[in-house]
Amino acid sequence: MRERVYRTEAVIIRRSDFGEADRLLTLITPAGKRRVIAKGARKTTSRLAGHIELFTHTMLLLAVGRTLDIVTQSTILHSFDGMRADLERISAAYYAAELIDRLLEEEDENRPAFDLLVSTLAALDSTRNIDLVLRFYELRLLGFLGYRPQLFHCANCQEALTEDTRRFSTAAGGALCPRCAPLERTALPMSLNTFKLLRFLQSQPLDTTERMTISPATRIEAEHLLRAYLRRMLERDLKSVAFLDEVGQAMRAQPSASVARSSQKE
Repeated sequence: MRERVYRTEAVIIRRSDFGEADRLLTLITPAGKRRVIAKGARKTTSRLAGHIELFTHTMLLLAVGRTLDIVTQSTILHSFDGMRADLERISAAYYAAELIDRLLEEEDENRPAFDLLVSTLAALDSTRNIDLVLRFYELRLLGFLGYRPQLFHCANCQEALTEDTRRFSTAAGGALCPRCAPLERTALPMSLNTFKLLRFLQSQPLDTTERMTISPATRIEAEHLLRAYLRRMLERDLKSVAFLDEVGQAMRAQPSASVARSSQKE
């Protein structure tokens, strides 16, 4: 029998006004995605107001409700304050949140996916390689949820892939060997550097992204390939993609951003 009151770790990925003073929250927890109510959270006197910000990693005390469970207490574990003061970082957080929201089903228990979200937000709080953190996140989340792109064996014939691999098929679900590539007309071109980058990110720890020096062309190609793969799965781009692109273009247009990126390659 379910307890009337229970605790859970959570990351708040969406929130909206509900009724006259409440907040409707969408959470990612180790037990899956769920929606809950924070009663009175919009009141200036509410103790919960500062503890249920977007992208906060928190420990919640919840009471079982008739339709939606009710937040009765929140203790912040990580607030990721550095991320909130940076438009590029926060746009990446919106993207990460929307992606897991679309891919993870209600109350579909997945502790690895939850831990990945927490570690990704922590990385976005300080990393110098925001885009590589997002590529790592995409690849690992897809793997945890059963959609892992094939990068070590041909997505068509399962033959081990070599450095001759030059095509990625969103339809087949990954890279194609030289023999199968001509059979898939819609397969996308993929450079050797991008192939190596995707394989590396799929197999190495998150902290390795901090030490990587990758050319802009390879970064862009990796982003386009994974975005095409996700678009085929979801049948459209995520809403946050436009925001992410707009912020990225603005950052690249700033001289200071160009200088910072150049220094990262030294």
